[in-house]
Amino acid sequence: METIVAIGVAIGLSAACGFRVFVPPLAIGLLHSTGHIELSESFYWMSSPVALIAFGSATVLEIVAYFVPFVDNVLDTVASPAAVVAGTVVSASVMTDVSPFVQWSLAAIMGVGVTAPVQAATAATRGVLTLTTAGIGNPVFSAGEVVGAGVMTALGVFSPIVAVVIALFMVGGSFFMLRFGLRKIREKRAVRQNDP
Repeated sequence: METIVAIGVAIGLSAACGFRVFVPPLAIGLLHSTGHIELSESFYWMSSPVALIAFGSATVLEIVAYFVPFVDNVLDTVASPAAVVAGTVVSASVMTDVSPFVQWSLAAIMGVGVTAPVQAATAATRGVLTLTTAGIGNPVFSAGEVVGAGVMTALGVFSPIVAVVIALFMVGGSFFMLRFGLRKIREKRAVRQNDP
């Protein structure tokens, strides 16, 4: 039963990494340091003072940078692979009672299967907002992403079943958003090419 709960926690944290790369590692580092969550022994470093300072600084920089229109679009190109790595690492960190092979196999599946679609959908949505609002709508969307990262992290840790259900909807919705976003980008390019 503990393994199933750990997988639910991992799925919620993976989805949260799709919104913001550093919020979930900071949260689980803090929660582990206060005894509210157990990490796999090889991930105890995540709650060390040095790691918490690094995660905290990176979280603040990431949040602030995403509030700057057009900079946020550039960050998405870097954040996409970083989010998958973060989703994989946080997933592995909370799976305590499984073999390393199972731990890393499941973590990789969650990093690619949960984090990547959520991150891709947020990047596509931001791209559409940049095109349709000239970047004016981007900060509002960025604020929503911060809230999403916090909510999914909290749900992943404290209510894994709810987190899993929401994550499944998010992954399904991300494929819809990707199709919609790519279509909007193509339409905008077609309009530009047809303009004299």
